[in-house]
Amino acid sequence: MRIDKFLKISRIVKRRTLAEEACEKGKVCVNGREVKPGHRIKCGDVVEVSFSGGTVKFRIKDIRETVKKDEAQSLYEIL
Repeated sequence: MRIDKFLKISRIVKRRTLAEEACEKGKVCVNGREVKPGHRIKCGDVVEVSFSGGTVKFRIKDIRETVKKDEAQSLYEIL
């Protein structure tokens, strides 16, 4: 799955276009490397997203195409 789509599905970022912009501006790192919106992720990857208010670092536990709002946090664990 693409990183921009995962960020949207997991509800870390509100919209996919915002996730794409964050990737293009260098605010998203996977396993310590800046990535583009089309970067493919897998379970176990460590992702770091920089927001204006701080940084969120998490490990991907599961990848699903769709998920309910209350189950979104089961896709990752905060580090």
